[in-house]
Amino acid sequence: MSESAQPATNGESRPAAAAKAKPPSPEDQPFDSFIPKLLMPALAAEIQGYGGPSPQLVFEQGPMPVVGSECWMVKGELPGQRRFWLCFTAASINSAKTVAVAEGGSKPSLLESFLIDEKKMSLALLVSRLVQRLNGQKWLGPN
Repeated sequence: MSESAQPATNGESRPAAAAKAKPPSPEDQPFDSFIPKLLMPALAAEIQGYGGPSPQLVFEQGPMPVVGSECWMVKGELPGQRRFWLCFTAASINSAKTVAVAEGGSKPSLLESFLIDEKKMSLALLVSRLVQRLNGQKWLGPN
């Protein structure tokens, strides 16, 4: 038997993958850390990537726009009193999510389901789809 094929001294073989532990993904962070430390900066950077100013972003718990039920939300404001809300029904990025938008200081009148068909939630998915939604409003860049 060659040296490299000898079993471990305790009688069990160790897989090479076990020696290198996979670092936790950003989405494994606690919700109240993930949102302000990862989601909000990534969202601001992506919005600025369209050539506009950085949005004002706030993370808080409060009444959901339109329906008033308690939720966690990222509230954002862009120039021209354009406001948006990304709401989470529970303190988890995998909870049900909704989006609301309002222009010119008006109140939002419609709550839209957000990412309802996605099985695995990620930072990149949350950011890209929210920015896509805001761009659909023609709020970002030269549309």
